[in-house]
Amino acid sequence: MREIIATDKAPQAIGTYSQAVKVDNTVYLSGQIALIPETMKLKQGEISERIHQVFKNLTAVCEAAGGSLQDIVKLNIFLTDMSHFATVNEIMAQYFQQPYPARAAVAVKQLPKDTDVEMDGVMVLSAY
Repeated sequence: MREIIATDKAPQAIGTYSQAVKVDNTVYLSGQIALIPETMKLKQGEISERIHQVFKNLTAVCEAAGGSLQDIVKLNIFLTDMSHFATVNEIMAQYFQQPYPARAAVAVKQLPKDTDVEMDGVMVLSAY
């Protein structure tokens, strides 16, 4: 059975997609950029501030699905500049504990709203 996950604590979809889709105990998280949910405007400042906002947005969707960041088994990170890779690692360590999820970090030419970082992932909820 497929369940659409939606929360007003994360940015609303800016296209033809859902914030997340849950199938059984697996949740497929759509890409999150550094939009502030209340204003739908991009977080300004240093890239570190946008990375934090992306993690906050992912956290909100994970919680709406009944999980947390710790339930993410695969995280995909998209950067327009790989020189920010170390910053992503440093900040990611503030949000995740070992064992860390599997991960990919990919350089891309452009992202929605001309931002510099986007993340999506797959979360598996424990069957307590």
